[in-house]
Amino acid sequence: MIKTKENSSLRQFYSGKNAAVLRVTGEDAANFLQGQFTNDLRGLTTGGAVYGLWLNQKGKVLADSFVIAGASAGEFWIVSYHVAAAALRARLEDYIIADDVIVEDFTTEWTSLTLVGAGLVAWFAQAPRLGLSFSGRRTSGETLEWIFPLSELPHARAQLAGWAEIDGVAMERRRIAAGIPAVPADIGPADLPGEGGLEPMTISYTKGCYLGQEVMARLKSMGQVRRRLQCVRGSVAAPQLPAALWQGERQVGELRSAVNLAEGGFIGLAMVSLVSWQPAQPLALEVAGAAEILVVPEVT
Repeated sequence: MIKTKENSSLRQFYSGKNAAVLRVTGEDAANFLQGQFTNDLRGLTTGGAVYGLWLNQKGKVLADSFVIAGASAGEFWIVSYHVAAAALRARLEDYIIADDVIVEDFTTEWTSLTLVGAGLVAWFAQAPRLGLSFSGRRTSGETLEWIFPLSELPHARAQLAGWAEIDGVAMERRRIAAGIPAVPADIGPADLPGEGGLEPMTISYTKGCYLGQEVMARLKSMGQVRRRLQCVRGSVAAPQLPAALWQGERQVGELRSAVNLAEGGFIGLAMVSLVSWQPAQPLALEVAGAAEILVVPEVT
């Protein structure tokens, strides 16, 4: 995790639409999703949410999302920050054969507010709130995602009168500083969950079969991955992405996310090779170029 100068006090919010808001219903919806999603959905009660991944047969990351249990039996909501609704819907519908499952796209009809700060769950529970809410992953610390129909946005914002609004750049700084990957920009179809540090919170090894499960089980028994997403800090302006990272004449990684800092330089997330990368040496944006990027040690 990288420390930045962003204010993280209570009563802050970010207004940004999710890339996908899907509603999945049908008699077979629960069993179908359980057989596709990497995390365990058993025991999920109304309003409960689980974060996880959607993999391909090789265990590579196609998408991430939250799965939220709806108000009625057989109803689930799938919300993704960055994965396009069309891509996520296609991933699901490709595996609906004879199942009683219907996938509907509500992305353009629904919006969200991200609440940031301590005590948000208690504050949110003080009054009835329309829509869905669940613990988010846009930044570290206590956050709450509030998802609701777009027509309710003025009413929802009115409830946050006096709160400070966080803009998109500041929110991105917080995400990167917290080391939270964006799917598919930081971790995508060429990457394994463990390479982005996503395995502990997204993979269930007790739920049974799902697409990519055999690969995940095999990787767990084999041990460490050969690449890893790392927080980095550069002394120059953020380059065009993705950007190759070098040590001398050897490419050892790729910068995938980056955002400029108000005080100069940038912070980013980079995928680096654990085989060829020399941790004690800085990184460069050009072959044998000036070493202007440092990998920030993980906070333990």
